[in-house]
Amino acid sequence: MSFKFEKLTIWQKSMELGEIIFQTTINFPADEKFNLTSQIRRAVDSIALNISEGSILQSKPEFKKFMGYSIRSCAEVVTCLYKAKNRNYISEENFQKLYSDCYNLTNMMIDFRNQL
Repeated sequence: MSFKFEKLTIWQKSMELGEIIFQTTINFPADEKFNLTSQIRRAVDSIALNISEGSILQSKPEFKKFMGYSIRSCAEVVTCLYKAKNRNYISEENFQKLYSDCYNLTNMMIDFRNQL
């Protein structure tokens, strides 16, 4: 038994990204707890949350709307990653890896939405 969204690769990838971002932000400074740390964690969690919410008992246009929220949340994560890099909270190497993950996930989500 499983929910429809659990079978979606985009949901699985967004869940993985969420855990990676969570682990990355553990090392952010304490004074960022209610700022950048909170913002990037909420944004990355929003990706999977909107995929799951949109997939349950929604029309295709409504699911597309929720996919749009997920795509925009991924863009928000990228902006937070830039801020983290610029503030020297993450290395250039880590930034590039996470940026690539976000870029690939965004393209997967766009492709998925276009097929709905």
